Amino acid sequence: MGRAGDRAGAAGKRALDRVRHARHPLHGIAKWALIGFQALAGVFGLFCLINLGLSLSTFRGENPAARTAHELGVLWFSTPNGQSTSDRAFEVIHGGALGAEPTAAEIRAHFEAASEGGTFLLDQIMVDRMKKVNGQIDGRVLPSGIYVGAHALGPDSPPLVWVTKWMAHYMLFPRHAYILVVPETGQAVVFSASQSGKFPGDVGSPNRLTARITPYDDSAYDFPSSGEALHEMTIVTRDPAIVASAPAALNAARARLEALDETYGLLAPNSNTVVGCILEDADLLDPEVRRSTLLAFRAPGLGAACPDTAQGS
Repeated sequence: MGRAGDRAGAAGKRALDRVRHARHPLHGIAKWALIGFQALAGVFGLFCLINLGLSLSTFRGENPAARTAHELGVLWFSTPNGQSTSDRAFEVIHGGALGAEPTAAEIRAHFEAASEGGTFLLDQIMVDRMKKVNGQIDGRVLPSGIYVGAHALGPDSPPLVWVTKWMAHYMLFPRHAYILVVPETGQAVVFSASQSGKFPGDVGSPNRLTARITPYDDSAYDFPSSGEALHEMTIVTRDPAIVASAPAALNAARARLEALDETYGLLAPNSNTVVGCILEDADLLDPEVRRSTLLAFRAPGLGAACPDTAQGS
């Protein structure tokens, strides 16, 4: 046993000596370029692992395992732009709770129950079924109220989407936020803020912070799609008076934002900043919550200082 240990120790020392005195196969600029690339790869890998840990340990609801299974199923069945999700996808993901052919009233009742917890998932497969059953997203399939939606950002077109939709959801913890208004009657509308270059039309400076208010449908900037198939929805109020006045209030906020002519910032001011300021100004989001550390990671910019015109005077 002693001799075996000595031999193992000697072999280990020889291996360390070979590593210590080994010559790098590359020299000069090529050597340092490789070392730099390896360092960047290591940092990126660590970044992904940290984000994956946060994604799987926070905002998971009361049943994290069921939530993860739901997410994986939706990402698996999600389809590129212009392609509807299949009936099979709906049966697998939602059939257990709603059956294969739910009515609009049954879908609404499902979300009435889901929204009691404050936060729920709205996915591409479900909105496809809502449109098939009801023709549009409105109060007949989603309870009337004001919601904050949050989703990962990523491309919708193949071939990149087949990889990026998984990475964006699990390896990028930050989310992009928007405001969804579902009135008692009429189609739901969405308030989306981002860089002007991401919206259609003549935008002037593509890096200007701007917003759009549009029907909540396939053409909306913030609508569940292949690369952004899972949206975390948080209901902030169901007060009929506030819901009824929300479109006008959001239009006023958009006009004030346009007048500011603010440059978009990666961390702030950005779309999350605008959403956070509007909600705080309407007393729908507590200032301390808006500036919480966890939300700063989940929705970067949400708690940043408000541009003067993002709030009412």
